[in-house]
Amino acid sequence: MTSIYDIKIDSLQGKPIKLNSFKNKHILFVNVASKCGFTPQYKDLEELHQKYKNELVVIGVPCNQFGAQEPGDSYEIQEFCEVNYGVSFLITEKIDVKGNNQHPLYTWLTSKDLNGKKSSSVKWNFQKYLVDKDGKLIDYYFSITKPLSSKITKHLK
Repeated sequence: MTSIYDIKIDSLQGKPIKLNSFKNKHILFVNVASKCGFTPQYKDLEELHQKYKNELVVIGVPCNQFGAQEPGDSYEIQEFCEVNYGVSFLITEKIDVKGNNQHPLYTWLTSKDLNGKKSSSVKWNFQKYLVDKDGKLIDYYFSITKPLSSKITKHLK
């Protein structure tokens, strides 16, 4: 089993994100897109981020693999998130969450051999993966699961 804390990913601004700095907090990874029917979930993700900031780190992961719904570059994505939803949580570089160029983060999140819990595939934008305070995968939630759903928040109390 590989540790999620060893995976390298950059922020939207191109700076390395040190996942190990989030030890002792839950992490919610969400593949996000600006032009999706689920895009209004940015508002609930921001509320989740504010409400549980002592227990949880929300990380948005832009991806353009579903309906080409995240066509923007880093600047456009950041501008969209801030202007339209007041997003203050962490947003990573734009990556692939499936396929031949799948980022190692999503290889870990979707492979039982690596995460020790379960295998999955990313079905659409705004699929969520919750990792516990020790870096272990708790579960994943499809796009229709709202960020403030008790399915997610029950793990944060």
